Amino acid sequence: MQIAVFGLGYVGLPLAVALSASHRVIGVDSNADRIAALRSGNDSTGEVTVEQLSAATFELSTDANSARGADIFIVTVPTPIDADNRPDLSHVEAATRSIAELLGDSDKPIIVYESTVYPGVTEDVCGPLIEQVSGLKQGIGFHLGYSPERINPGDKNHGIKNVVKVVSGNNAEVAEILREVYASASAGEPYLAASIKVAEAAKAIENAQRDINIAFVNEVAKICSSLDISMWDVLETAGTKWNFLNFQPGLVGGHCIGVDPYYLSFCAEKLGHDSKVILAGRETNDSMAHWLADQIHSLAKGNPARILILGISFKENVSDVRNSKIVDLYRSLAERGHEIVVFDPVAEAEDVKDHYQIELSDWPTEQKFDIVAAAVGHDVITGIDSQQITSILEPDGTVVDIKGIWRDRQDTFPGYWTL
Repeated sequence: MQIAVFGLGYVGLPLAVALSASHRVIGVDSNADRIAALRSGNDSTGEVTVEQLSAATFELSTDANSARGADIFIVTVPTPIDADNRPDLSHVEAATRSIAELLGDSDKPIIVYESTVYPGVTEDVCGPLIEQVSGLKQGIGFHLGYSPERINPGDKNHGIKNVVKVVSGNNAEVAEILREVYASASAGEPYLAASIKVAEAAKAIENAQRDINIAFVNEVAKICSSLDISMWDVLETAGTKWNFLNFQPGLVGGHCIGVDPYYLSFCAEKLGHDSKVILAGRETNDSMAHWLADQIHSLAKGNPARILILGISFKENVSDVRNSKIVDLYRSLAERGHEIVVFDPVAEAEDVKDHYQIELSDWPTEQKFDIVAAAVGHDVITGIDSQQITSILEPDGTVVDIKGIWRDRQDTFPGYWTL
């Protein structure tokens, strides 16, 4: 089949590479710099290696017209939230319009969405938009499908080749076609969802469930802090029970767990349902950065301090800084009058500056800090030698170990604090 993948980020690129082994694939992305980098063998997301890129037989383009005549169009563009925490479907709608303008040259094409949405978007928002632009009828002139992405950025053990893909279509025949297509790109047999809305809802609750569980342990971490006991010790102890769920506290950002619950709550709101649990989890996790800033401010005894933050990307071993809650911590500390320096050898300095107007620093060999805060557990940060850390700490300085990555050597630091 001829397949066009719209959006070549951490979801679309691995998918396009995998599909190209069995189909004719064209990858379309509006970012010319992204296309140029991929053509040179560089994937900034780190999801695809140079060898995989060079071996892939797909075509890359910034021009949507190059996808004209495709049998299947797959949309993998971002679905963020706006300033009011409401779904921003502008990227999905833009891709949908671009595809709809091409459909006259395809024979009953299938448009598949992988972008995370709330139940109903594929058939009730995108379908009518395609009809409006193309003049074709949904279910007659074109078909719809939904296959939720399950990529975990930075996780090499759970890529497209070794996770169960969920597929759905607007009828059984379309669903079966998509099952066969996705089976060619993954190691396992795709799961056929009962309907498109079921597949959309399943994706929305996957991340909302994680968000709620993390919110619970974040709330418990605050209680443990007031009791002057370590949350990590509590988790280790509770983890000796066979059915204990090992969720860990921390800053919940990124473009999945920190976003998708708002899509689900928006859908609930439209239906007249007050989603108290979902929004309570979001409120708890969104407030965590400011609570941590309070703890660090107390460690500084309320005085302006020089603070080095280690890590600013939204999760460990990933360069992506979009919706990073470390930025909330940075700003909250800056508002309290502290001088902040940020070191992150994994994040792209240009991205950090463009998104947040924050300048990344090299490892500060000539400076001393009152507090060194390990905020992201990159392997390179976890492995920093204790002597290297103490050499930049003031004699009465404190290490703030937000992720608990240095608990086994806390006695080597002049001062130490963790959750």
